[in-house]
Amino acid sequence: MSTQSSSVNQQEIGHFAKDAPNWWDENGPFKPLHRLNPARIGYIKEKICTHFERDAQSFTPFKKLSILDVGCGGGLVCEPMARLGADVTGADADAVAIEVAKAHAQESGLDITYENKPAEELNKKFDVVLALEIIEHVDHPEDFVQSCAKLVKPGGLVIFSTLNRTPKSFALGIVAAEYILRWVPQGTHSWKKFIKPSELSRMARAADLSPADIKGLMFNPITGDFQMSDSDIDVNYFLSATKKDT
Repeated sequence: MSTQSSSVNQQEIGHFAKDAPNWWDENGPFKPLHRLNPARIGYIKEKICTHFERDAQSFTPFKKLSILDVGCGGGLVCEPMARLGADVTGADADAVAIEVAKAHAQESGLDITYENKPAEELNKKFDVVLALEIIEHVDHPEDFVQSCAKLVKPGGLVIFSTLNRTPKSFALGIVAAEYILRWVPQGTHSWKKFIKPSELSRMARAADLSPADIKGLMFNPITGDFQMSDSDIDVNYFLSATKKDT
């Protein structure tokens, strides 16, 4: 077992575990993730196809690529990745979520490997590592980024998504989402654990990753959908980084 500091926050795990049986309920406690999934899958697909020079019009553009989803929850991202042809592994410290993910993948006829482990306890290397909406829930985020970097192959790609630490993210990501709209259970997020893009970029560079792209994710209240933004990174954002090909 790694001697690295554990990224697992047991209070956070407990918070999510109580709702884990409802991961695939589109109107349940994970409703926002279902709503934003089309936009984030589109972003991930674009970045992976561009980086590995794959045909985005292909039905299985990720064929022969290995992808790890750290903090995979019930498998909301793992399953689309598998359908796009990837060899997918999902890892999560929440044992209940992993069992839900396994059952849903089996029902869907998808071959996905699921591990009930935090990032620092994994030892295989992957072409792509995804860490989506997870770093704001871990302890020791710098160590967590180091763990993600160690899990990606040289020449590979790491994609993070998280919440920026701004007044706007407090208003929309916590006050509106948790208390007014009640999209997510109260206490889901702690604003002080949100990470600015400059901070995440610094952590990535310290882990020998090269930040390559930052893009915002915005909610459109008129359509009720999420969409990517080149300019507004005040609330949610993605950061993709590459690992040098040695």
